[in-house]
Amino acid sequence: MPVTTYETSTLSNGIRVVLENIPYVKSVAVGIWVGAGSRFEKDEYNGISHFIEHLFFKGTEKRSAKDIAESLDAVGGQLNAFTTKEYTCYYAKVLDEHLGIALDVLSDMFFNSKFSEKDIQKEREVIIEEIKMYEDTPDEIIHDIFSQTIWEGHPLGNPVLGTEETISTFTQG
Repeated sequence: MPVTTYETSTLSNGIRVVLENIPYVKSVAVGIWVGAGSRFEKDEYNGISHFIEHLFFKGTEKRSAKDIAESLDAVGGQLNAFTTKEYTCYYAKVLDEHLGIALDVLSDMFFNSKFSEKDIQKEREVIIEEIKMYEDTPDEIIHDIFSQTIWEGHPLGNPVLGTEETISTFTQG
């Protein structure tokens, strides 16, 4: 089996790029990792990183939410995101021949999302429902209780999803 190689570089705009070449793999995973997670949020903005993650999928100047969802599905790819205490990642997985599509969609979402008031209202409800489902799952909620206990008074103790109270305050302006 051939040896994989890694390359790292920093672009003139400060963006770090990490590449791994695996010669026998015909797929590509590409991601935008943002140093924005719940540990960097003030208490009144707890959950904003996760909230923004959701809004990136709701449409851009060029693509509707449906267009975004179908763009990589049409070529057998995946498009998703996740938020942690440390960072938020937006990523795509496609066959190597579709890398251009993946980069186009990810960059469009990242730089041109609309953040319409209608989508903010809708996602507020979606995330509050997500919080309620999470709170009804003992093997999940115990991690938040543990973090709140260990990191009391520090943002690391706050839940990644935020709370109903904080999510209810987020607006376009």
